[in-house]
Amino acid sequence: MIPTPEVRRLTPPTLDAFPLRTHEKLRYADTDRQGHINNAVFATMLETGRVELLYNSERPLAEPGCSFVIARLVLDFLAEIKWPGRVDIGTRIAAIGRSSTTLDQALFQEGNCVATATTVIVNINGAGRGQPFSDCALETLKSYLPAGSQ
Repeated sequence: MIPTPEVRRLTPPTLDAFPLRTHEKLRYADTDRQGHINNAVFATMLETGRVELLYNSERPLAEPGCSFVIARLVLDFLAEIKWPGRVDIGTRIAAIGRSSTTLDQALFQEGNCVATATTVIVNINGAGRGQPFSDCALETLKSYLPAGSQ
């Protein structure tokens, strides 16, 4: 699991450590006054990685009437991202609870890790209460655990 801000990772992860990978093309509109990618865009790119996992039509996780909410997001900025280019997004499951899961994610530009994040996602029902994952959802989540931790 990616550590909390109090305990920084000494060696950043590599993209091959993440079983789910996707990418984003950087847009000029993503830049800020300093000419690098705005910090809010980092969170948007992490969302892209989460959505690839949570809302995959071939392996749906949410039961009818359920959805996902973020309970916690810790984002560590390790380097700037420069435009133009692309950012690779790695996502894996760090822990699985009854109705929540913890995701580890990282952003990479040209093979260099530029940010890491830990996100706790809760599966909720229509009443806004935690809804236990189905057996099928649990199996899907387990398939995204790092190798050797299943």
